[in-house]
Amino acid sequence: MLYYLSLLKDDVSFLNIFNYITFRTGAAIFTAFFITLLIGPRVVTKLRSYKIQQIEREYGPASHLSKSGTPTMGGILIFISLIASVLLWARLDSEYIWLLVFTTVTLGFAGVLDDYTKLVKKNPEGMKSSVKLAIQLFTAIVVVGYLGINPPNAEYATSLIIPYMSKMFINLSVFYFAFSMLIIIGSSNATNLTDGLDGLASGCMVFTATTYGIFAYLAGNIQFADYLKIIYVPGAGEIMVFMGALVGACLGFLWFNAYPAQVFMGDTSSLFLGGVIGTAALCVKQELLLPIAGGIFVLETLSVMLQMGYFKLTHGKRLFKMAPIHHHFELMGIAEPKVIVRFWIVGVMLMLLALASLKIR
Repeated sequence: MLYYLSLLKDDVSFLNIFNYITFRTGAAIFTAFFITLLIGPRVVTKLRSYKIQQIEREYGPASHLSKSGTPTMGGILIFISLIASVLLWARLDSEYIWLLVFTTVTLGFAGVLDDYTKLVKKNPEGMKSSVKLAIQLFTAIVVVGYLGINPPNAEYATSLIIPYMSKMFINLSVFYFAFSMLIIIGSSNATNLTDGLDGLASGCMVFTATTYGIFAYLAGNIQFADYLKIIYVPGAGEIMVFMGALVGACLGFLWFNAYPAQVFMGDTSSLFLGGVIGTAALCVKQELLLPIAGGIFVLETLSVMLQMGYFKLTHGKRLFKMAPIHHHFELMGIAEPKVIVRFWIVGVMLMLLALASLKIR
């Protein structure tokens, strides 16, 4: 919204600063961060007073039983600060901003319903998986349908650029749309699975969002895109502002969610965080970079799939001590804070590896 102050630059030259994407991205980071710090204590207190708390489960490491009673649904902090910061600093005439906001709202709604069912209605299973999948599918259909009608770059509408290769593409034709929906739904669920340790999901999300924020800025600049041999996407620079707000919101939430956590995010934000990253990957035409930039989330999902498959094939044997894999390392005797920081370190290295694709072509 503040972008429009730049229209008065002829009268007040200083206001031209609001025209710069980099300035608004930095401002979005700080705004989301400080909004979270400002409202965080009150939200945590309210959640505790409403007894919206983590409940004991029959599964999970025994060490996590001590966390019973910790307020959950803290993801509302990320949601509020993210949306407020985006509306304040992003261009509201950007189609990409509204696609990302739509993804945030719909998947956030699914997360709230799931948490409400678990924590208020006291149903440990949460809402029916079919309902959750239906909302995720609806979100994916709308986003992919819109991008199908208004592709980021019409020349490469159904093509995937291969990272680390110069001008090499795979044209999926009609299968691209199913692939795109899988990205959104898969990313949403992957982040949900990763949210199992204090600060793990929010910390790793900072690195992935930063990666796609940088790619969005470069893809939206025709000179940079041509020089770096990536697909040019007109208007994609505004996605960087959204990613900046997301980084700030996650950092602010991490203030309260760092070990030992004062509040858990719950499905309230874990579902939309992954969906937003998947949507951003589609918008900037860097779909195949997602398994690298979001490698931690992919690893967590694969560990669950492998565990389930191995369990069925071997009639009850386990490949890991527990899945997702962060629990496996805990049961190996590695302290929770050390597991978290080591995953963050891997997340940083994966971010750098993804960014290296800009020059390795």
